[in-house]
Amino acid sequence: MHALILIDQQKGIDHPKLGVRNNPTAETEISSLLSLWRQKSWPIFHVKHRSKQRESVFWPDQEGFEFKEAFLPLEGETTIEKSVPCAFINNSLDDELKKLGVNEIVLVGVATNNSVESTARTGGSLGYTVYVVDDACFTFAKPDYFGLARSADEVHAMSLANLHGEYATVTSREQLVEKVIA
Repeated sequence: MHALILIDQQKGIDHPKLGVRNNPTAETEISSLLSLWRQKSWPIFHVKHRSKQRESVFWPDQEGFEFKEAFLPLEGETTIEKSVPCAFINNSLDDELKKLGVNEIVLVGVATNNSVESTARTGGSLGYTVYVVDDACFTFAKPDYFGLARSADEVHAMSLANLHGEYATVTSREQLVEKVIA
């Protein structure tokens, strides 16, 4: 069984202080998958980051912590909170997936090189078949370890390369729908 895991689709992710992002249509792709999962009554998990740092866009007690309107969980959909990048740490995600008999997870959301990559690595290490939907994820420009500025597309591409074939299968939304969950 496939579960859809939406990562950090909260209002804070649109804060200008995060910088330039890639995949401007990622939310459209996420919405498409969310609609499909709802039509099929497949398991959906909304992961919400609860930062421990006051200056974070995900600090509780401010608007950035709230889910974006388009991604509000419906009754019967599970919300999981995390305080670190990985959605499997210090919460019930793994137990909830196991209770439902889920062995395949589909990851969408943000940031590709942070919470998505961390969750994919752990999910793969826990034995799940992991799919990361490249056009339903996005990230932000940032300098590399040596200080060289990298575009959001470059950061996204390297993160996906880190995952593909070892921890996850990276695929587009269209390929996922046509070949994996058809």
